[in-house]
Amino acid sequence: MIFLEVIKKMKENSKKREISKQINKEVIVTLVLYLIYFLWWYYFAYEFSTDNVEDYKYILGLPEWFFYSCVVGLVLINFLVFLAIKFFFKEIDLDEFEKNEETNQNNKENK
Repeated sequence: MIFLEVIKKMKENSKKREISKQINKEVIVTLVLYLIYFLWWYYFAYEFSTDNVEDYKYILGLPEWFFYSCVVGLVLINFLVFLAIKFFFKEIDLDEFEKNEETNQNNKENK
């Protein structure tokens, strides 16, 4: 019986490690996407624009810098988030994990 409990704990620890690795990967992907969006926005909002308003070029009635930083940037980041969710993110059933933790705590209390 003790052997079976040890194997069960090893499986639970392995699952915890897998969940932890997946969560860490998702956090890194999210931070990279945010950094890409911020750099895109900053470049077109501050570096791409000119100081003289009379020199502005307009796209769809919006200043060119605003169009690229806010409109194109939003579409681009939405597409990148879609791809990231599709290829990097995985659904994790945390309810099952919490139930296992509660069961383990109840077993420890009963002993």
